Amino acid sequence: MRVPSRSSGHQPSVASPAPARRSPSPARAVARVMPDLDAYRRAVADLLIEVGALADAASTAARQVLLDQRLREPAIATVLDATPQGLIGARETLLLEMARYQPNERSSAGDLTALVRIYLLSRIDVMWWRDAPTFLTDEQVNSHPDMVDLEWLRRRGLLAFRYQEQPATFLGRGVRAVRRRLRPDATPRTAGVKFRRARREVIALLNDLAREFDRATPAGTPPLWVTSLVRSAEHQYQLRRLGYAAMVPSGHCLGWAVDVEMNWFTRFGARDVLAEILLARQAAGELNVVDEGQAWHLCLAPAARARLRSAYEAEMGA
Repeated sequence: MRVPSRSSGHQPSVASPAPARRSPSPARAVARVMPDLDAYRRAVADLLIEVGALADAASTAARQVLLDQRLREPAIATVLDATPQGLIGARETLLLEMARYQPNERSSAGDLTALVRIYLLSRIDVMWWRDAPTFLTDEQVNSHPDMVDLEWLRRRGLLAFRYQEQPATFLGRGVRAVRRRLRPDATPRTAGVKFRRARREVIALLNDLAREFDRATPAGTPPLWVTSLVRSAEHQYQLRRLGYAAMVPSGHCLGWAVDVEMNWFTRFGARDVLAEILLARQAAGELNVVDEGQAWHLCLAPAARARLRSAYEAEMGA
């Protein structure tokens, strides 16, 4: 079966909202190619312990001194310096995020430590895809030729994972609320995806993860559930205004990141199985994984792109 793109229109001119990128020096270029991500993740884990010990309001100055020191250590600095913002920009953004932080029920950052973890680990995404264009507007997401319509594939039985769209009308939101009252645990408690579109490589990745998850879990376990896919920058900023821990820049706005439900699978005894699968993929260099509580954030590594593109084309006949 041959699957067309289902995308219309020509590719728009897409530019990053960030300032013009700096021309990297040879030393920075080497750092971009050969960062030690295991060392980075270990250094971030150590930093989080210290941040947790300085989480009270009276320790604001001490936290800033700590970050000034620790972010400059080579294990962390080599990754941050290879992001579009560079080390200084990443540091300033993190300090601003911490200064503005207000815990709320919508945010995946339950405390300052979680905020720092989510921000720093998600910088791996933007380091990997620093040269990818940002989807600035909803229209760019909906018309870009690199994006495939998931619903078209789902109706033909070509998706191994599940998702639900955000209701677009007041009536739709009312129907969703009634269903949740009648069957509160039938689906994850998530708003759903705004855009039912994804890159071909991401579709292949999610199908691959879903099949592995299905093989590793007992009969009756629901399929892998995706809670967020690609986002436009304007939607990302809307989420920030609503109180979500939506970081910028973001792999979601580049089309290479997704979120998958985790906590809902606890009731099926499958959460730890899914966690092991995702962390094994990270250890193999295929993914970046960020624990965000109810859902985990995943970003495809550039090294896996060619294999997954070939897998998509072989599976879909496209």
